[in-house]
Amino acid sequence: MSRTSTPVIDPVELTRDLIRIPSVTPADEGAMDVLERHLTALGFTCRRLAFEGPGGEGVHARIENLYARRGTASPNLCFAGHTDVVPTGPSDQWSSQPFAGDVRDGVLYGRGAVDMKGGIAAWVAAVSQVLAEGEPAGSLSFLITGDEEGPALHGTKRVVEALAAEGEIIDACVVGEPSSSQQLGDMIKVGRRGSLNTWITVHGKQGHVAYPERAANPAPVIARLMARLNDHVLDEGYENFPPSNLEITTIDIGNPATNIIPARATARLNIRFNPSHTGDTLIDWLNREAGAMQAETGLQITLEHLCSGEAFLTEPGAFVEAVQDAVEAVAGRRPEASTTGGTSDARFIRALCPVVELGLVGQTMHQIDERVPTAELETLTAVYRRVIETVFERL
Repeated sequence: MSRTSTPVIDPVELTRDLIRIPSVTPADEGAMDVLERHLTALGFTCRRLAFEGPGGEGVHARIENLYARRGTASPNLCFAGHTDVVPTGPSDQWSSQPFAGDVRDGVLYGRGAVDMKGGIAAWVAAVSQVLAEGEPAGSLSFLITGDEEGPALHGTKRVVEALAAEGEIIDACVVGEPSSSQQLGDMIKVGRRGSLNTWITVHGKQGHVAYPERAANPAPVIARLMARLNDHVLDEGYENFPPSNLEITTIDIGNPATNIIPARATARLNIRFNPSHTGDTLIDWLNREAGAMQAETGLQITLEHLCSGEAFLTEPGAFVEAVQDAVEAVAGRRPEASTTGGTSDARFIRALCPVVELGLVGQTMHQIDERVPTAELETLTAVYRRVIETVFERL
């Protein structure tokens, strides 16, 4: 490859520039503009995809998304990430202002340093290094959203749908989530469990506690139902996955009086499930259990469900091995292929292509004083560069 005049980007400075933009989900505040400017300078064709609709708590949201591609040859290696961040919490508890991007003693502080503006900056820097050496043997693309930390209704999910409808081909994707556990490169994520939220309401009849025959108490009914669901063993695990787990996240009655039988009781649960199940099969099971309890007690029970993602697994093969080999070559350790943790936008991208997650150490994400050593950003940039080169050699 012949060298080009492509600008080489500093991952630390780009991370600082992104941190200084307070893009608390779902606000963009210009984060996409910063990325678009850098990617355009690197020769990418950038498309802004903005989608609108109900967001968290029913609030109307407008979400900024970006799809950028350089080249037309196959394979198309995509990097996916998000510029939105979680709220900072009390800013006076930070040792630096959360959006200042301060560097002290070789450590960069700021909301999004780890999750995941640092990962985005490292991949952009790695791409700039690759392009400075010449044209790669394939296409490079970016899929960046501003709706990962929120409901994720108008971000990657809708971009993936739009790209699929257009026939856009992505052959493999790296998501820059902070997948490393203790040391950079000790873990990649090759799958995730699915997630199902369910809201349950038991409808009773309010009355005086001294006259229970005139009322219908929903409290013991919801207690029995939740105990029955909680005691059920969903499975014993699945290959490469831990057992599925159901967690009761709240039980609410909201009755301030001591002498009133309440009119209704509500509860919410979340199920993190492996490929032994689908969202639909779990919904069917929950509905059957609620129906049986309703038949036993005579009280109406209603359920609402939201499956935010199905379980998936990227099988071992050329892509996963290329990523592992690249990490090992640079970081000196072979990453474990894991399916642990919560959900990520990989659950949407897997509809297009094989996907893995590879990024910084996630110890401080979502915490006060979120931070990353600048040397780790430099190393991740080198890892990403080797990933790009290795994937193009093998796919």
